[in-house]
Amino acid sequence: MSIIPLLLPLVEQCAKVPNSGMNESIRCWSNIPFITMPLSRAHGKSFAHRSELKHAKRIVVKLGSAVVTRGDECGLALGRLASIVEQVSMLQNQGREMMIVTSGAVAFGKQRLRHEILLSQSVRQALHSGQNQLKDMAIPVLEARACAAAGQSGLMALYEAMFTQYSICAAQILVTNLDFHDEQKRRNLNGTLHELLRMNIVPIINTNDAVVPPPEPNSDLQGVNVISVKDNDSLAARLAVEMKTDLLIVLSDVEGLFDSPPGSDDAKLIDIFYPGDQQSVTFGTKSRVGMGGMEAKVKAALWALQGGTSVVIANGTHPKISGHVITDIVEGKKVGTFFSEVKPAGPTVEQQGEMARAGGRTLAALQPEQRAEIIYRLADLLTDQREEILLANKKDLEEAENKGRLAVPLLKRLSLSTSKLNSLAIGLRQIAASSQDSVGRVIRRTRIAKDLDLEQVTVPIGVLLVIFESRPDCLPQVSALAVASGNGLLLKGGKEAAHSNQILHHLTQEALSVHGVKDAVQLVNTREEVEDLCRLDKLIDLIIPRGSSQLVRNIQKSAKGIPVMGHSEGICHVYVDTDASVEKVTRIIRDSKCEYPAACNALETLLIHRDLLRTPLFDQIIDMLRVEQVKIHAGPKFASYLTFSPSEVKSLRTEYGDLECCIEVVDSVQEAVDHIHKYGSSHTDVIITENEKTAEFFLQHVDSACVFWNASTRFSDGYRFGLGAEVGISTSRIHARGPVGIEGLLTTKWLLRGNNHVVSDFSEHGSMKYLHESLPLPQRNTN
Repeated sequence: MSIIPLLLPLVEQCAKVPNSGMNESIRCWSNIPFITMPLSRAHGKSFAHRSELKHAKRIVVKLGSAVVTRGDECGLALGRLASIVEQVSMLQNQGREMMIVTSGAVAFGKQRLRHEILLSQSVRQALHSGQNQLKDMAIPVLEARACAAAGQSGLMALYEAMFTQYSICAAQILVTNLDFHDEQKRRNLNGTLHELLRMNIVPIINTNDAVVPPPEPNSDLQGVNVISVKDNDSLAARLAVEMKTDLLIVLSDVEGLFDSPPGSDDAKLIDIFYPGDQQSVTFGTKSRVGMGGMEAKVKAALWALQGGTSVVIANGTHPKISGHVITDIVEGKKVGTFFSEVKPAGPTVEQQGEMARAGGRTLAALQPEQRAEIIYRLADLLTDQREEILLANKKDLEEAENKGRLAVPLLKRLSLSTSKLNSLAIGLRQIAASSQDSVGRVIRRTRIAKDLDLEQVTVPIGVLLVIFESRPDCLPQVSALAVASGNGLLLKGGKEAAHSNQILHHLTQEALSVHGVKDAVQLVNTREEVEDLCRLDKLIDLIIPRGSSQLVRNIQKSAKGIPVMGHSEGICHVYVDTDASVEKVTRIIRDSKCEYPAACNALETLLIHRDLLRTPLFDQIIDMLRVEQVKIHAGPKFASYLTFSPSEVKSLRTEYGDLECCIEVVDSVQEAVDHIHKYGSSHTDVIITENEKTAEFFLQHVDSACVFWNASTRFSDGYRFGLGAEVGISTSRIHARGPVGIEGLLTTKWLLRGNNHVVSDFSEHGSMKYLHESLPLPQRNTN
């Protein structure tokens, strides 16, 4: 007998509970007021992209047996269940309508029955055979239906106790295949579920395994209206379509759908699965527990997708991700396999990563003059196609201004001009000229023994991911450096520069086509979130962010197993010493702060020696800043010297990125160094003085990537350093520091050339001895 008709009186009784006069948009079930969210959408077509999943209103979460049960298949995984309940409760409290299709009754019942059998046997054997026979007790094979009957009540009690912690009510519904095939029972089920959802109650559905008949033959997955409920995968799919749900989340013990059985050497996780792709997948065996395997899940998922419900299959057992897997999926993050009916026009980002790696290896195998030819060609295209580039950039500027989403400093970074393009072309030609011996250069030679020579040579890092905001001029610069260093490249630009990036990437690929390596540089145009890109540790070898400090921090936080090169902030200092030249001070400060205040190498904090206060030099500095309309913030010590001071700085660790700066007072060069170490970002710091001894002390003791004497902070730049361009400025302690050009995009490998050498020949009684002689390096190509 189905339990559905029995639930209807309970539902009707609950519906009569008064709402205490509360507004109709507020629910008061589960003893707390509940404010709903406008999440509704017309059902009929599934979501086309992951980013749309955040609009899902009605969601079914299917918990596989491997998710719910412990590894010993006897008892429940309480920690995982508690986490799942917490996530479902969170989404329910956002105004979504959550339903759970759960396994676990058999496992829970098995645990209870084993306990009862052991207890009964131990009493009998203690009475008849003595304690020494207890260890020989055998537990009989338990019938699954009996286990289900014994476990259903306990499983539901557990769910109720967990949901009560979040003031949410749960209701149990047991179904069989007959409940879907009998029209009256189907209507009862539908009505019960809708009424429960209306009252903010989470329905917990399971097949009634205590009485469930075997599945009907030849009736499985024959059409939208027919699916045999033979396991919880098919139950979840049938329920999702019946209830017109927006999203079905199927949690199992694998990360998602792979193109071959997980664990095999070439198995790759499929990010998006499309109907018709089944031929490209080889299914393995089912999980350690449960009725179905991945093939059953895919069939059920495709059936639900055909019925208008989006589906994601993901891992609900992994300890690092299971604590937020459901909420991550709803937020649109790249978790598991997303089933979609809409195929993108271009390649996926995973395919682009593979294309970039293959193209990069081909690029690295070219002759140095061939790589240089590609860069020269790109430089020519920047000037030859100037009008088309500026027209595309004008579209970006107009759209940004109309939407009002960019601050003035970012608009300046977005803007291209004829002079910028000319400077870009000059920089690219410098890169081409200096790249002749970058890849494959021998940097060390050692004779290990007779006829056994070792070389250390430069090689590309692999595939670079460069994420940049607002600055389309970054694209050709980084592309040229990648070509020169033989690296594959993935580029992710901001939406605000879409038109500019598109044409610049097109020109880059045109230049690469000169030697057939068009795929080495890829522009990511799909809806990939930056956080998702940072997880592609098998495709990407180095991430280089170019943008705001917030962008860099977010990427450093999101990167999973991939090194990040860059700096999170550009808090640059200029220290004016007592022996500073009057003529140099205002020129250097003006250039450092006012030439391009949005740059990461612009002055942010001006340190002035205490003896210079109330001197003509100090007055000149203040007058110049006022003329340039620089807003001044006073540091704590500087403010203490003034009767009427400018606004006191909120933090000495501030990157203004505009015509603003902080002024602070120090008592000595040592105090200036200490201030920089405490509040700086290890980017670029300057001393202005005529005292060489003081200058050298500053240069040697300031621990920053760039330290200058009597020169503007703005010189901290790859082009001005003669590197041609830079992929960014690194404040890291390892590999590369400061402006990063070609050298920073290379690593090394070791080449050993021998003649039948084995290590045993060098043992105590062996015939050979180590020489370890340094050999001269081959002459570098300076042409």
